[in-house]
Amino acid sequence: MTLDPVHVDGIAQLAGRVGRTVDDRDHGEAAATAWAFLDPLYDGGETVLEPLGEHRRRKVAIEDIALTESPFPTQHGLDAGTINPTTFKNGLVLDVSQAAMAAEPSDVELHRGRTIVMTVHTNDRTAAPSAEGWRGSDRGYARRRVLHAPRVDRYEQTVVHALALYLAESEHALAQAEVVEDLLVLDGPLYPTGLLKWEERDPELRRLLTDEKQPRDVLANYLELVETFVERDVPLVGFVKNSASKAVTRLLREKTGAPWVDDDAFFRRVLERPDEDGEPRTDALTFTGWFRSRLGTDAALGCGELEVPHEHSLDPEAYEVTFFVVYDPRDDLVYRVEAPYAFTRDPDLRADLTTHLLSAVAAERGPPLAVGKADELARIDRQGKRTLRRRIEREFDTDRQRSYNDKRWAAMEGML
Repeated sequence: MTLDPVHVDGIAQLAGRVGRTVDDRDHGEAAATAWAFLDPLYDGGETVLEPLGEHRRRKVAIEDIALTESPFPTQHGLDAGTINPTTFKNGLVLDVSQAAMAAEPSDVELHRGRTIVMTVHTNDRTAAPSAEGWRGSDRGYARRRVLHAPRVDRYEQTVVHALALYLAESEHALAQAEVVEDLLVLDGPLYPTGLLKWEERDPELRRLLTDEKQPRDVLANYLELVETFVERDVPLVGFVKNSASKAVTRLLREKTGAPWVDDDAFFRRVLERPDEDGEPRTDALTFTGWFRSRLGTDAALGCGELEVPHEHSLDPEAYEVTFFVVYDPRDDLVYRVEAPYAFTRDPDLRADLTTHLLSAVAAERGPPLAVGKADELARIDRQGKRTLRRRIEREFDTDRQRSYNDKRWAAMEGML
């Protein structure tokens, strides 16, 4: 049943009352003030965010940059998809992830390759999971393995999801690194943010990062990935479509009273270009310069704040996270592009990366084409998830643990 019109009107009136208490007309001035604080941004006397090069906002005509030839003749994208965490009546909680790499121009052989990880959690103390290694399948095009998650009393679904996703992604990137000649773009951040946030989320999750082998091995993979691409002199970047970072705005709130809920909202306001009537101009992409970041999860692996059992082969600064932000007014969307400082400390390479990413966003109206291809390859659609869960139920000889929401949404799907 939907809301009656009278209730819609009533809710709208409530929203109007709230809206009258918030005046965002001065947010433009607040954005200018906060923007100035980034040159550089300090926390307790320590520089935590600093511009690489001149600190200013830039714009480029969408039609012009979309037609600009990429400095990188070939590009590769990588993504991983999951079925989402699933709990079964026998007490097992699992998630399955598959990672795939795509090329532009296309490479059918490469596109067939997969890395598949099933991460399983159980609190059954009588179960003694055996070590599982990698197994080949699909005539050598795929690798798959079972990863037994460390036991936790809470957050079982969080743990199996993150470990499956990031192990599949990092292992596939390392396995296919040799085929990348000019540029690799990860669909998502440079480092596994979903894992790194455990440190600030809960003491039990924080303990896993310091005491348990499985998450620490995954983190070491990402450090090795940076080293591999630096040694091969092939740039590696992450294209973040939906950043949940609040690190910049959290500190700006302390210094300037910044009103924005997260970093995306702040950078959107910084990069918007309203016309004389207050309407957004949509003829140009706007973007920031590159920043070197030691804020939030950027500092965990990038600055070595989280100890990982890995023998580093690069100087410490090489692993640091740098980023720039792009605003596409056509869809009112903000994208964050990340790269290791090992690459972006070179001004010429930094400019080439900026040009390529801006051209890709302008032409594709979203992520670069190679990333879009990888997303299509790695995604497990709704029917695929349903089929896979049923097969797993048969293998386990048990049913998936269902809730009333399963009944509700099944009924709604049947009406569509």
